[in-house]
Amino acid sequence: MTDAAPGFRPPSPDEQERMAEALLFAATEPLRIADLAARMPAGSDPAEAVARLRRRYAGRGVELARVGDAFAFRTAGDLGFLMQHHTVEQRRLSRAATETLAIVAYHQPVTRAEIEEIRRVAVSRGTLDQLIEIGWVRVGRRRQSPGRPVTFVVTESFLDHFALESTRDLPGLAELRAAGLLDTRPGAAGLPLAQGDGGSDMDAEDAAPADDLFDDDL
Repeated sequence: MTDAAPGFRPPSPDEQERMAEALLFAATEPLRIADLAARMPAGSDPAEAVARLRRRYAGRGVELARVGDAFAFRTAGDLGFLMQHHTVEQRRLSRAATETLAIVAYHQPVTRAEIEEIRRVAVSRGTLDQLIEIGWVRVGRRRQSPGRPVTFVVTESFLDHFALESTRDLPGLAELRAAGLLDTRPGAAGLPLAQGDGGSDMDAEDAAPADDLFDDDL
């Protein structure tokens, strides 16, 4: 809670809830508690306002979802089917990009060399760059090891897209396959969850140009 100035009374809890609701509704990206605190009047308790909002919207068509350490209004998960007609095009990640993304999500923070060790093939040039470009992967801290290689981690946009509060909510292999998020061919069978289990040989997708991030035949 932000300290109020002497003689200044902060808004009532109901009014603070309304303020937080307005800010979150108008935001183009998830907001952290600190973001709300910076915009709400001195003496406000944005954390309590968010907690009240989450209780108020629980079970409704629109819910206040947690995205990492931020919050955003989202359509209730069980009503997603109603929005399907708004989808213009669905493009599935290529096998190489899917495996790379899965490794980053399950092993973060992870270096490029570690990704290649797990996949047992070289990461094709541009795959990580394009995963960064679409906003699902970002560069993390440098590893305190010889050469100080950069690490890669998934972003809040990745969590938001897959309706996850944190990477602790990542599904298991069977759920990934059922959702169509993991290639069901043998080469990718053991990649996300444990290093050294399985692997895939260099194939056409790994040797493809950098712009071949998506499978266009799906």
